[in-house]
Amino acid sequence: MSGTLAGIRVLDLSRILAGPLVGQMLGDLGAEVIKVERPGNGDDARDMGPPFLNDRHGNSTNTAGFFISCNRNKQSVAIDIANAQGQTLVRDLAAKCDVVIENFRVGTLARYGLDYENLKQVNADLVYCSITGFGQTGPLAKKPGYDGIFQAMSGMMSVSGLPEGVSGAGPMKVGISIVDIITSYNAVIAILAALRHRDAGGGGQSIDMSLLDCGLATLSHFAQNYLITGEMPERRGNGGYGGIPSQAFQCADRQIFVVVGNNAQYERFCEAIGRPDLFSDPRFCTGPLRIENRKLIVPLLEEVFRTRPASYWVEAIDAAGVPVSYVNDIAQAFAEPQIVAREMLRQVPHPISGEVPIIANPLRFSKTPIDSYKAPPALGEHSAEVLSRLLGIEEDALGDLRARKVVQ
Repeated sequence: MSGTLAGIRVLDLSRILAGPLVGQMLGDLGAEVIKVERPGNGDDARDMGPPFLNDRHGNSTNTAGFFISCNRNKQSVAIDIANAQGQTLVRDLAAKCDVVIENFRVGTLARYGLDYENLKQVNADLVYCSITGFGQTGPLAKKPGYDGIFQAMSGMMSVSGLPEGVSGAGPMKVGISIVDIITSYNAVIAILAALRHRDAGGGGQSIDMSLLDCGLATLSHFAQNYLITGEMPERRGNGGYGGIPSQAFQCADRQIFVVVGNNAQYERFCEAIGRPDLFSDPRFCTGPLRIENRKLIVPLLEEVFRTRPASYWVEAIDAAGVPVSYVNDIAQAFAEPQIVAREMLRQVPHPISGEVPIIANPLRFSKTPIDSYKAPPALGEHSAEVLSRLLGIEEDALGDLRARKVVQ
């Protein structure tokens, strides 16, 4: 496989979402990614459905869409890491890899001799990335946790949702597993930085990624504004914190989202919606005044937008050079001409379904484009090939390991 990371080999011991997304990103970039799964059931994500992938005849399979979303461009080797022979196999593989990714609870892999302190003895140049809920240190380090817990604990939920005084008000979780996804991107950045350090002669190192840390860091300017003022950010539902208006509006048929970033845009916006008086109004004639009088101007705009369909307003506001969009569902998003032009939806050959649709990697390179996507592997699909190629295990020995249920 070609790509910016061609020649890098990754041992992916992770499961579910955050860790597998890291392996998938590295695989998209050209790294060889060997996913180690437990024999029998494999990664828990394989069963996290419905929905499940249909085969060529329309029959449901046991491959969950969840698993497909984060395990392309990998090879699957099924090894029982609770078995001493299995642990030896993983150590031997780690000795031939550049990166290890794992997201077991703190201390679990140490019991198997597969933690960083043990693996660096067989590979001093190894970059070992651990992804856990709370990190490797601190009073909660050994506790389990999932995305929603970290959205709640980090304060992320407190700044999402409808404002006080509105029906349904209260903190709200982001619909997707956003902390897992953000943590995966941070982990990729950390791994690439550690590889750069290693290649400069600094040797390998361990990386300690915490979902809670990443959730808190994601609050960015919201948290920074609190730190310098001591004031809690107000929840604004679908309203933003920048220029006003900056929010969703209900039109006669569906919602649109408008962002007015400066006063010049605001003047053009007012002309486009047929309300130039809202620009000359002394309550709304500057950005700070519009923010100060937000509760006055927003109802006036809501009244305007309800009078016509969304397509009318999008066309008029777009012609004025002001950012505007329909509020799309997922199907509408994939049908957007811009998304179609960017080829963000790809079809990948799949041995069971014939083809499987995937979301393309959003990175775009001029010299090393990401143009190779391989479907997520079947459990243990590459066990024989990988163990033979990297460890020199011959068919008779592999048969013995299978008979002992060390590998599948």
